[in-house]
Amino acid sequence: MGADMLEEKILNDYRETLKARDALKISILRLLRAEIMNTAIAKKKNKLDDTEITSVIRKQIKQHQDSIEQFTKGMRQELADKENKELEVLKTYLPPEFSQDEISKIIDEAAAATNAQGIKDMGRLIKEVNLKIAGHADPKIVSDMVRAKLSGSAPQA
Repeated sequence: MGADMLEEKILNDYRETLKARDALKISILRLLRAEIMNTAIAKKKNKLDDTEITSVIRKQIKQHQDSIEQFTKGMRQELADKENKELEVLKTYLPPEFSQDEISKIIDEAAAATNAQGIKDMGRLIKEVNLKIAGHADPKIVSDMVRAKLSGSAPQA
């Protein structure tokens, strides 16, 4: 996707969804569009760029994952299933994810570039890695892999 195409794609999909009367998708995209607008207002911007929109989508995905976990624990499978369907819709707007090998290679290159030695350099290294990964991986996985590299242990998958 080109620069700043994500918001346009979401808007077009929203219009299509309205025509198709897909209630589940309508509510997800309506919520997503509202969250994008609220984030833009909070950042005092007219529009968010694709990286910022990806960040909003990831935040919503995390909320859905947390809800699925809670509903599953609470034996509310029908609610967990609904959240899961919503989660799948949101995931379609994320850029393709990098593999663990690709992430590991980026971390190694960034560690060499920043001369990161130990845990004290974690913030600096994560910042560098995120510039290269920019939305193509779950931030928690990246953080865990960086921590593992800096502490000299293998990440727990």
